Amino acid sequence: MALFLFFVIVAMALGIIGTTVPGLGYLLVIGVLVLVVDLVLSVLSWSRRHRRRRLR
Repeated sequence: MALFLFFVIVAMALGIIGTTVPGLGYLLVIGVLVLVVDLVLSVLSWSRRHRRRRLR
């Protein structure tokens, strides 16, 4: 969970820098990509954790 929060903060920082500093718009794109990858990985780990187990 801490790693997820760290990547969200990094994505927000890159997005803010990318929108405010002229010529660094690519940081906004990188920030969005980091956020999307982070969300996908967290959903995958969440779905792996909550699989139903077979009854023996």
